[in-house]
Amino acid sequence: MIEWLANPLRDPELEASDDDAPLRFHRALTGYAPSALIDAPELAAEWGVGQVRLKFERERFGLPSFKFLGASWAARRLLGEPPHDPELELIAATDGNHGRAVARVARLAGLGALILVPAGTATARIDAIADEGAEVEVVDGSYDDAVRRSEALAGPRRLLLSDTSWPGYEEVPRWVIEGYATIFREVDEQMGGAAADAVVVPIGVGALAAAAVRHLAGCARLAGVEPASAACTLESVRAGEITEVPGPHPSIMAGLNAGLPSLVAWPLVSAGFDLFCAIEDQVAVEGMRRLAALGLEAGECSGGAVGAAMRLFAEPRAREALGAGPTSSVLVLLTEAVTDPDAYVRLLGRPD
Repeated sequence: MIEWLANPLRDPELEASDDDAPLRFHRALTGYAPSALIDAPELAAEWGVGQVRLKFERERFGLPSFKFLGASWAARRLLGEPPHDPELELIAATDGNHGRAVARVARLAGLGALILVPAGTATARIDAIADEGAEVEVVDGSYDDAVRRSEALAGPRRLLLSDTSWPGYEEVPRWVIEGYATIFREVDEQMGGAAADAVVVPIGVGALAAAAVRHLAGCARLAGVEPASAACTLESVRAGEITEVPGPHPSIMAGLNAGLPSLVAWPLVSAGFDLFCAIEDQVAVEGMRRLAALGLEAGECSGGAVGAAMRLFAEPRAREALGAGPTSSVLVLLTEAVTDPDAYVRLLGRPD
């Protein structure tokens, strides 16, 4: 139910490289508030570490995930200061959260948006994107097929705002990575300058993971979590180069269903993480249940991070790879709240 790999490509000389410009930008936006950092002593006792903190991206600017941070920063760099040409349109591929964030950014800027989603995307996620005023197109294929179609449809009046990257399209995804620095800058403040010893990060195309490396390289050991059916970073590290895991990618962890790592994220993620793990969906459900028992309703990707951590910290060799001991401080990134309520009830049952 879980496979993990110590990273043979890790570069111990890698250093932190981000700055606080995205945090200053986000703080100036209407509706800004830091997401919660939750102390979880019950998990610390169960995992045999000194402290566990959960950075819960339950809400960002009215959206139930962290994605607005990257989309808004990248959009400002891409579009410049308002007012904007109303004939422009933003386009993006998504499994849900990034597309909804791009749609929100477009609406706030007075622009249209076309969001491409893979076949099988939950109706609740499609409806949430459409409610932002975007046109939603369902692509007959995987997330990676939706990415390829977004590239084909982009043009001078239809600007691509993707969180993944490929040869010839690298600048905007790099800005998305920069935007996620806000998460880690907030953690620094919330922890009073103390640093976590080990950090667990869900990985899709790798943008958030790259942001983690930019902020935490040389300071913390990093564990990446992917679905077993879409473990493109783990397989790329194993191969020593970017490697595609062909679809379909049917995991319930929809936001992590990527078959190809982002080109601009890959150098950072492959050099900065200590281990990568691939988990079956049941591990994510176990994590969601454990969070629910703590009073936290979180989505499948968040459950995957906690479920993976439950397994990793119970495994002596994985603990050693992460330098985990009885006094260690662990940070787990919970990247989304519940984005498909029907699926949440189906997986966990209705609350009493």
